[in-house]
Amino acid sequence: MSTDEAAMPARAVRSLPLAFAAGAAVGVLGGMIGLGGAEFRLPLLISLFGFTALAAVIVNKAMSLIVVLTALPARLAAVPLAELATHWTVAVNLLAGSLIGAWAGASWAVRMRPTTLYKVLAALMVGMAAALVLTHTATLSTLTLPGPAQTIAGAAAGFGIGVVAAIMGVAGGELLIPTIVLLYAVDIKTAGSLSLVVSLPTMLVAFARYSRDGSFAVLGANLRFVAVMAAGSITGALLGGLLLGVIPDLVLIPILAIVLLISAIKMARHT
Repeated sequence: MSTDEAAMPARAVRSLPLAFAAGAAVGVLGGMIGLGGAEFRLPLLISLFGFTALAAVIVNKAMSLIVVLTALPARLAAVPLAELATHWTVAVNLLAGSLIGAWAGASWAVRMRPTTLYKVLAALMVGMAAALVLTHTATLSTLTLPGPAQTIAGAAAGFGIGVVAAIMGVAGGELLIPTIVLLYAVDIKTAGSLSLVVSLPTMLVAFARYSRDGSFAVLGANLRFVAVMAAGSITGALLGGLLLGVIPDLVLIPILAIVLLISAIKMARHT
């Protein structure tokens, strides 16, 4: 990536208040459905602030990491560490795949042609929209698998989630939570906390892989922008958490899914 590509886009330089507002809006949306909302932030980084695809992914990953680090203490207060420790095998099983997947996903992202990466991101956003609808409108039942099959399924699911999270720059909670519920019969509240335990090291691995590429310079050139938008995301997430349940899921989820689909169409057409 050239110096010009790594530098903060002119629109973002003049629009730090807009960056905070955009981050807050994303945080509110995520908070209202109990997630981080990074999948909504990614298209804004590209369409509103002018980042290229890979630069947007890396910036999104940095902000997702900040949001997860901020959310983890609050989740541990809601679900004590001692309770999470009883499910340590779940975290280890998923991490066995997600750490490898995160490294692989980041490696693929930095090697893709920009036009290919835009299309891949568009396809993943469609998948996120489908996962969002299924998770919040369908009843999640547990899959009864024998021990070895469950272990293999968990590692495979972790790998796929690690790849998606690395390529999109998200934490992966949208996929981790239903996976934990389906495969391990863990209640949704505990699954939310476990997803953070799994996503944090997974994001760090992807971050480490991105740091080996010249594209990582985008963070050094955009530290103030990242800090401002991340602060907006955290503020919005806190507000969104207070609004949780105010708008029925049957109304909110289809709207958010449509937003993702429209963003995916624009992403696929991006040049």
